[in-house]
Amino acid sequence: MNAPATFDTVAAPLPAALLDALQAAFGTRCSTALAVRQQHGRDESVFDVPPPQAVVFAESEAEVAQVVALCVAYRVAVIPYGAGSSLEGHLLAVQGGISLDVSRMNAIVRIDTEDLTVTVQPGVTRKQLNEALKHEGLFFPIDPGADASLGGMAATRASGTNAVRYGTMRENVLGLRVVTAAGEVMRTGSRAKKSSAGYDLTRLLVGSEGTLGVITELTVKVHPLPEAVSAAVCFFPSIDAAVRTAMTVIQVGVPIARCELLDVHAIRAVNAHDRLGLKEAPMLLMEFHGSPASVEEQAATVQALAADHDGDAFEWATTPEARTRLWAARHHAYFSAVQTRPGCRAIATDTCVPISRLAEHLNASIAEADAAGLPYFVVGHVGDGNFHLTYLLDPDRPEERDTAERLSAQMVARAIALEGTCTGEHGVGLHKQGFLLEEMGAEALAAMRAVKAALDPLGLLNPGKILPPAA
Repeated sequence: MNAPATFDTVAAPLPAALLDALQAAFGTRCSTALAVRQQHGRDESVFDVPPPQAVVFAESEAEVAQVVALCVAYRVAVIPYGAGSSLEGHLLAVQGGISLDVSRMNAIVRIDTEDLTVTVQPGVTRKQLNEALKHEGLFFPIDPGADASLGGMAATRASGTNAVRYGTMRENVLGLRVVTAAGEVMRTGSRAKKSSAGYDLTRLLVGSEGTLGVITELTVKVHPLPEAVSAAVCFFPSIDAAVRTAMTVIQVGVPIARCELLDVHAIRAVNAHDRLGLKEAPMLLMEFHGSPASVEEQAATVQALAADHDGDAFEWATTPEARTRLWAARHHAYFSAVQTRPGCRAIATDTCVPISRLAEHLNASIAEADAAGLPYFVVGHVGDGNFHLTYLLDPDRPEERDTAERLSAQMVARAIALEGTCTGEHGVGLHKQGFLLEEMGAEALAAMRAVKAALDPLGLLNPGKILPPAA
């Protein structure tokens, strides 16, 4: 089951009394201007949905609670909005309502260098946080590519290039402050590294995509900047050889920090966009963190393992400038590839499987894409069994959208059959709802519905996301 390409339901007009109350409380920070609403009604997905009916820019936790309480009183949907970089339709107003923009809540509240924790407001972006942390000799490792907000990253349980060593948002969020559907502020977790106190509400809310509450503050783990960092690229005769190298690196226990795959289509795109001059062949981009001796040892081990799979043309980068040049290939892959087909739209599908099944899954997915003849490219966090296959579509040719959705469904079905998941990091949003029953079963889906009903009985928090429509 795939999500529809358009949503034709016309939302009821906003109650005039609600709009009056919001404009009285927020003045120009409550906007009904079409341009502002359209900005908050699009993410990086391909869904065409009418924009929210109004946008409110909150600047404090109290204001978030005020907006939620007003929306609940008037039975109007409220959709949290951070940086707008989501990929699966998370922020779209499928039932109309208010887009609650928390991007102005961007203060770094507290840096605890001795405890290796940081407390931030939800609008703080990962680049902003790391810029502040570098002066303390620390860094926040979660790197989904886009300069996403930490509130949005927690809401979608983001991960990215460093997850193979440092984990995802699930492992790095210690505590939250959240405005509930009742307009009340709830605190979860603490700054302690572990706890056995009651239900783990923090983990419940991380990945809930704004459907259970609006995050207003996060306490996250940070890490010391490694003493030595080295990056390398290695090229392979085939995708299979590259993936099997990555599998071997993980299976023998090399503590690699990043292990990213780019296929030949992605390499061609970034070469054209950034003039990098990389060899046009499947490539692994790797990074090693630790002491100078441990980094050297890790790198030598990986180079030997790559040679066993015909990897060659190793290029090493030990200076920040050289590493930035290499990582530009990975971070620019999406937008570089989109520019190879002007005017196109992209469907970026991600799945994650046990590392032992990665080669099987990726090889089959690429074979299906090649047979379909639709332009695509592959990038992936192959060190943890996660990859993204992105199809480039002509929006004026609906048959291309149909082909991409068919390929995506086949890819997801295979991932689930291989004991994997329909999404490794993008989240469910609108696009992956139809796969939850197959992946989790009716009992788990019923439990999720019960949690949603308990915490949001009116169904007003980011409605229409995660849970498929009830039959």
